[in-house]
Amino acid sequence: MATAPAEKQQRFPRFRKMAQLEHIILLVSFTTLAITGLPQKWPQAPFSLWMINLLGGIETVRIIHRWAAIILILGSFYHLFASGYRLFVKRERMRVLPVWKDALDLRDYVLYNLGFKSEHPKMPKFNFGEKFEYWAVVWGTAVMIITGFMLWNPIAVTNFLPGQFIPAAKAAHGGEAILAVTSILIWHIYNVVIKQFNPSMWTGWLPRRQMEEEHALELERLEAGGDPWPGAALEAPAHRKRNYFIVSAILGIFILAVIYYLFTFEETAITTLPAITPEVITPLVTPAP
Repeated sequence: MATAPAEKQQRFPRFRKMAQLEHIILLVSFTTLAITGLPQKWPQAPFSLWMINLLGGIETVRIIHRWAAIILILGSFYHLFASGYRLFVKRERMRVLPVWKDALDLRDYVLYNLGFKSEHPKMPKFNFGEKFEYWAVVWGTAVMIITGFMLWNPIAVTNFLPGQFIPAAKAAHGGEAILAVTSILIWHIYNVVIKQFNPSMWTGWLPRRQMEEEHALELERLEAGGDPWPGAALEAPAHRKRNYFIVSAILGIFILAVIYYLFTFEETAITTLPAITPEVITPLVTPAP
């Protein structure tokens, strides 16, 4: 009994502070987008009407939705710059890329759960499910940003593309939103909260018990003295840091300017037209006196 508390507290590094910050940005922006976006997809549903009224009306809901979209976009670019720093400056290995072993792990995982294999597959730091989810977020975010821009600026878009692209963008935007929310509620919440709570995105560490089950290969590597961030230089050369920060600063300013321009030059999608009521309808023919 005396060893149980110490065993419970044994944990291993999983995420760094900046990755935890990225997760919080994604969590806040995605949740806000879902809360303000889904009621707009089904505006006549009782829950949608209640949510829209709770948030202050459709104008307020649309403004909140667009600010959340901007936060998501800025967070996505921050992730790109942070990943670029780890990849090009620190020379870390990009371990979230899919490899053939992921397909074998998926096969063995299914066979294990069906009782055809006696041993759970040993998986690396990012297992096949986490890689699938990560790249699904990348793909889904790209789709939502592109279609969201088209819906935000329909007049500008139809100056270059046929008008049919706007309803197509609306369908894709709403469909991807449903897919993303469903995936989070069923897949992500189950795996990180219901099945067993995964604290690593909040603490940066993962308990040994979960490492043994979900990342046994990574656990073996760490216990053998492996670096938590393999390939990372302890101190990257100064010139590599300097060059990366210069390029990042220039690109960052350019991206901010483009985002500001693209999301402010057309106001048609921001303003909601007043409802048509009998009081505002002007007769086409004035009756004779």
